[in-house]
Amino acid sequence: MSLAYLQCAAEGCRRRRDLRQISYQCAACGGLLEVAYDFTAASPQALRGLWAERRAGVAPADRSGVWRFRELLPFLVPGAEPVSLGEGNTPLVEAPRAGEWAGGVRLAVKHQGANPTGSFKDLGMTACISQAASQGVRVVACASTGNTSSSMAAYAARAGLRAVLFVPRDGISLAKLAQAMDFGALVVEVGSSFDEAFGLLRQLAAELGIYLVNSINPFRIEGQKAIVAEMLEQRGWRAPEFIVVPGGNLGNASAIGKALRELQSLGLLDRAPRIAIVQAAGANPFYRMLAAGGRELAPEANPQTEATAIRIGNPANWRKALAALEWSDGFCESVTDEEIGEAKAALAQDGIGCEPASAATLAGLRKLRASGKIAANADVVAVLTGNQLKDADYILRHGAEQSGEGRRLRPPATLQALRELLQSRLGRL
Repeated sequence: MSLAYLQCAAEGCRRRRDLRQISYQCAACGGLLEVAYDFTAASPQALRGLWAERRAGVAPADRSGVWRFRELLPFLVPGAEPVSLGEGNTPLVEAPRAGEWAGGVRLAVKHQGANPTGSFKDLGMTACISQAASQGVRVVACASTGNTSSSMAAYAARAGLRAVLFVPRDGISLAKLAQAMDFGALVVEVGSSFDEAFGLLRQLAAELGIYLVNSINPFRIEGQKAIVAEMLEQRGWRAPEFIVVPGGNLGNASAIGKALRELQSLGLLDRAPRIAIVQAAGANPFYRMLAAGGRELAPEANPQTEATAIRIGNPANWRKALAALEWSDGFCESVTDEEIGEAKAALAQDGIGCEPASAATLAGLRKLRASGKIAANADVVAVLTGNQLKDADYILRHGAEQSGEGRRLRPPATLQALRELLQSRLGRL
């Protein structure tokens, strides 16, 4: 059996703590904690065979795209059952038109919008809520711009836990808020930004005995690692040259980096992909730090972007994300809201829909290709983090702009008017 423990993620510290102690930061240096393992030796061939065999299984854990790879996250106490909604198992879809638009790369998208609540957050939440339930937690909480809230509410309901959600008063998609409310979460609208809401929640959580499930929680990162194992399995265990991911609180990039390091140590990685993180220009403190050659992040006090899922000015996981970029020789890019909109339309040409934050990935890929950091015909997997209906208001606002002409038409209800309209728009049929 593999040994699991909490460990400070700071390179110069690495102090250990017991898994059963509810903690998010190192008491000695203040660094974020991570779950670490002394893995039991197993052959790569045996692990691949076991994971493939479980795909035909009927047990709930085997039907999960996270817990099917449970040898990579062996932290639950013996006998504890995962809290699962069948998360993971998301498609890896070729996107030739979007790849050409981005500058001529071989592009596939790993679409996390196919998860139970419509975003990648479900991968981390199944792990986080499973750990909470195994430790007798009764109330879980998060601050969120949307996706975390709906995922937490669903998995808390599944586990029979109370869920509390802090959201900024403005700047959250109503679709995401409706999801959280539908699953029974207590919604507290407070502050003008995610960072303000999160700061208030962190001060109250310890005092009131509330378990935080934001990405500072190390178990969230563990669940999110599964995206890499599933992606590699779908590719016949051939790693891509690049994995491109949007960056908000930077937990996803941190999880991908951790997964790659662990898979390499287990002999399951044929080569190390380079990680590219893409931030929105109005909420890009991590990009600005790297562009300036700095090593300390200066938070953005008033983050602004229509890509609400990554509208975060003070990303908690930036040090872990920095370690992931340095390990993989990766890089970071920044894109405008206009570039995000263009990328979203380009993905739609391949029949692939996503929320705006996801489209930042393709927009960043195009800029990285134009700058020469990614070569022509490169083998790239872009991670799309959320379903297109997560922010339907964005689509309705921008539909006319993307097409250059109105898409919602209200002609007279006569055959002649309709005939003339369709012939003028579509040509003679």
